[in-house]
Amino acid sequence: MSRYRSRNRYDRYSYFPQSKSKGERMADAARKRQALEKKGTALSPVVLEGFAIATTCWGKAWCRNIESYQDYANRLPRGRSYVRSNSVIDLRIAPGAVQAQVMGSSLYRVDIGIKRVARERWAAICAACGGRIGSLVELLQGRISSEVMDVMTRPGEGLFPQPAEIAFKCSCPDIAGLCKHIAAVLYGIGSRLDRQPELLFLLRGADPADLLASAAAASGAAAA
Repeated sequence: MSRYRSRNRYDRYSYFPQSKSKGERMADAARKRQALEKKGTALSPVVLEGFAIATTCWGKAWCRNIESYQDYANRLPRGRSYVRSNSVIDLRIAPGAVQAQVMGSSLYRVDIGIKRVARERWAAICAACGGRIGSLVELLQGRISSEVMDVMTRPGEGLFPQPAEIAFKCSCPDIAGLCKHIAAVLYGIGSRLDRQPELLFLLRGADPADLLASAAAASGAAAA
């Protein structure tokens, strides 16, 4: 057997291609984006400005939440490497759904469904935050008390979803429940929340105006 490694990206014993370097993944993603945009396809890519995936309180809190899921632990590192390679070339957030395209050995489609926050839980969040939020701008910019942030991000009780509330699928051939492409999209959501934190409320079907109404009611009661 030759001592030189084959240039074929597919291992002779494996269906899956060998891992590419970060530079190769970035180049592949850039080429695919350019090709799709040249055809007139509108894309909303996740492009990191540095090594950090998220830098604001909302983005960081989302990433910490998904990293707390033990079932996801094995695939999250590969997901981080993919999102840092700008491989998530399209990511769109809608009520209860996230649709994305991730460039791997091919272009794969990822669909993530997230249950809307239960009405009772949202009411409890609003009540717990009552009187502690001054404005919507303050809320979205993260200029809120640590007590409010703790309520909003508390596992199982806050606004972030739990694993049982998340369903996902990817068009890649990986039979694992959570592939690296899905993991990349989960991190991509955190990066997107850095710039558009209001998308978290859209995704969970929660109206941030309810928080302000609760705050106003609490202030009125205190004044009375």
